[in-house]
Amino acid sequence: MDEEKYIKFLIPLVFISIVFIGITVSLQEGENQNKTHLAGHEVILPDPQKEGSLSLEETLMSRRSVRDFAENKVTLEEVSQLLWAAQGITDENRKRTAPSAGATYPLEVYIAVKNVEGMEEGVYLYHPQRHILTKVSSGDVSAKLKEAALGQTFIEEAPFNIIISAIYKRTTDTYGERGERYVHMEAGHVSQNIYLQGEALGLKIVAVGAFNDKQVASVLNIPRNEEPLYIMPVGK
Repeated sequence: MDEEKYIKFLIPLVFISIVFIGITVSLQEGENQNKTHLAGHEVILPDPQKEGSLSLEETLMSRRSVRDFAENKVTLEEVSQLLWAAQGITDENRKRTAPSAGATYPLEVYIAVKNVEGMEEGVYLYHPQRHILTKVSSGDVSAKLKEAALGQTFIEEAPFNIIISAIYKRTTDTYGERGERYVHMEAGHVSQNIYLQGEALGLKIVAVGAFNDKQVASVLNIPRNEEPLYIMPVGK
């Protein structure tokens, strides 16, 4: 193949590659931008810390599930660090803190705020690409969330709750029915990241899986294509 023919052959391939990369990045960046949120209610989170005072081994040794919380407020810096540990971006290729099958990233992370310094009560959605929160609804929903979780009182007592939900289609479109298993694995990875980061910050956390899915989705105003997987109360 002479040089001219080679160039003519190469140009369409380069164009297709650029379009494919653009679509992929667009999907990742826009994955949760179509959600209903209250205009003008963005919370710019503090930059996460990349070094801590406790070793991984120490956090593994001391990690425990805790269901008893004081009334102390949690800081915005602590919220930021936990959310980054859950789904934060870790390199220029937009990889995240938790592994995801095929980098399909099916999980969404919400927080239901009751007692966080510098934040209004309400439900917020985390946007990993920009490391910000957008408000989905106003007001303290912790009592309703407790009722949706079979009356587990510590959910209402916690300063805030992290809720992990899944959009299965993002992963099953690639892996078929087996993709559901991969989604659940990923939720476990994220939950453990939150546990260990919380331990490093001196926060107490418990992972809750006993709840009415439809009630939780209604309380949080989660879209129909999402299913809640975890509620994780956080406090001191």
